[in-house]
Amino acid sequence: MNNHTKLSVNINKVATLRNARGGDVPNVLQVALDCERFGAEGITVHPRPDQRHIRYSDVAELAPAITTEFNIEGYPNMEFMDLVLAHKPAQVTLVPDPPGVLTSNAGWHTIAHKDFLTEVIQTFKNAGIRTSIFIETDRTLIEAAKAIGTDRIELYTESYAVQYSKNREAAVAPFVDSAAFAKSIGLGVNAGHDLSLENLAYFGQQLHGNLDEVSIGHALISDALYLGLHNTIQQYLNCLNPTAWK
Repeated sequence: MNNHTKLSVNINKVATLRNARGGDVPNVLQVALDCERFGAEGITVHPRPDQRHIRYSDVAELAPAITTEFNIEGYPNMEFMDLVLAHKPAQVTLVPDPPGVLTSNAGWHTIAHKDFLTEVIQTFKNAGIRTSIFIETDRTLIEAAKAIGTDRIELYTESYAVQYSKNREAAVAPFVDSAAFAKSIGLGVNAGHDLSLENLAYFGQQLHGNLDEVSIGHALISDALYLGLHNTIQQYLNCLNPTAWK
């Protein structure tokens, strides 16, 4: 049983801000290195085909510089796969968002896409890259995820975030069950999407022991505008610490 949940910071929004003005301010590489220096245990990027935030050139610059876990997520078209294989991050997270979507809004249907995902995952595993797939809290789909060979799943947490303020016990229940089931069949468990300072501590408490990693971008970078990056990362890390659980 894992007793420590790692925090991976998604820096896409930093690239969005840079791209809005052109130039290199804020500097994506420097922010990534600062996140590590301030305690982040991983850096996540999600390059999209239109490169509207993270660019493929950013991945090339980040890959040799990141000293924690580098996680590249995205839809596994050929261009994405070539990028990942060229830079060999610690982890690749497969997300079923076709070109043009604003943000990831669903998990993989691991039965319908079994053959496609099996081939993609085997390609990455042959290269020594840990694989994770974005998925919802459905035991049947999680069991199918195990069958196609992925190392981990990443639970899509938007429904938890939306329902948290109304009934947090009901909101988290499917995730507690899914994480425990995934662990019982030998899968690692990550989580991400709309996790924030408001809802992360309770989520971490309820899944404690069955949650390897959370990936957080939008809320964390937004909080950093008010709180500062160092302070923000420390607060998110504290949410994953038992002393923050109430």
